[in-house]
Amino acid sequence: MSENEKKEEALQEEQEIVEETAEEAGTDAETAEKNDASEAQIEALKNEKEELEGRMLRLQAEFDNYKRRTLKEREADRKYKAQDMVQELLPVMDNFERALQVEVSEENKSILEGIDMVYRQLKDVFTSQGVSVIETEGADFDPNVHHAVMQIEDDSVEANKVVEELQKGYLLKDRVIRPAMVKVNK
Repeated sequence: MSENEKKEEALQEEQEIVEETAEEAGTDAETAEKNDASEAQIEALKNEKEELEGRMLRLQAEFDNYKRRTLKEREADRKYKAQDMVQELLPVMDNFERALQVEVSEENKSILEGIDMVYRQLKDVFTSQGVSVIETEGADFDPNVHHAVMQIEDDSVEANKVVEELQKGYLLKDRVIRPAMVKVNK
């Protein structure tokens, strides 16, 4: 082999190496672009995942709050189920009490005894349902359970004390069904 042929062969090998290097450089650039695109896509997917996790946690918290709220409402409904009936029967109770205040005579004695029996039964039903009478006379005035319709000035009684009950008030468990109408000392 002549020297020219060797040089030509060396040049050809060099050319091949340059072409291979160029191809590899092109491939590296494409790979870098693909990597950048993949990283951007991965970042977008991570953000979407975090957003979805946040939404899921908020929905779960809302659902837990909803369950607690409905449970409380159901418990309150069970606890105060008799409220409507009691409110409708309070005027009946008042009328029985008025009827029992009538003067007893031989003519109305048996009628009053019957009225008293019915009154006691109604009172027992109220008690079994958790209805109680609001204490008034001699108690401190409490606007949550008392409705002041009159005021008097009496030095023999402490200020802000209930002097007289004008109409009974009732509680159903811990809820005021009807406030007591009272006369209060200034």
